Amino acid sequence: MLNEWFKGIRVLMGSIEKTIVYFSNPGEENTEEVLMLAKKRAEELGIRDIVVASTRGFTGVKASEIFKGYNLVVVTHHAGFRGPGIQELTDENRRKIEENGGKIFTGTHIFAGVERAIRNKFNTAYPAEIMAQTLRLFCEGMKVAVEIVAMAADAGLIPVDREVISIAGTGRGADTAIVVQPANSSRIFDMVIKEIIAKPRSKQ
Repeated sequence: MLNEWFKGIRVLMGSIEKTIVYFSNPGEENTEEVLMLAKKRAEELGIRDIVVASTRGFTGVKASEIFKGYNLVVVTHHAGFRGPGIQELTDENRRKIEENGGKIFTGTHIFAGVERAIRNKFNTAYPAEIMAQTLRLFCEGMKVAVEIVAMAADAGLIPVDREVISIAGTGRGADTAIVVQPANSSRIFDMVIKEIIAKPRSKQ
């Protein structure tokens, strides 16, 4: 009874209590759970726009099955990420995602692009790289989750006037999910991370 009273007080004072799921380790073994947690929060908040990172397409396929009927945007690595001209998303997974109603976006990563080439050539860092490393203080998935929202917004695939859920991971699979108020990359400091749904507790 007392707990319910305290909850009522918090709501009256403009605060709300929610659960964050922390995974012991990062990685693809968390994929299924993080997708289901994101789906649950999307239903609670009435969010219909979902952005998910997927390289080979396995996470994208799972997301397209779970988020059928949503505006699902699967963001891939840009061509050439692993080597000149190489696109990692398989044709079979592309087909499955699109058959389930998902959209696929492939474009230059906003925290990489030309600045990554400068870093590799001259062994130095520029603002976008510093931003990326700062987000990695949370976890790798946080950096990617923010990045893909801006990329999807720049492509006009998600709205910027309502909240979306972004899902990403560490290397392969998914282990991070956030609720975000999107912004285009040219206005990235207008972006707001509203909630953390799940993230790993460690980087390794």
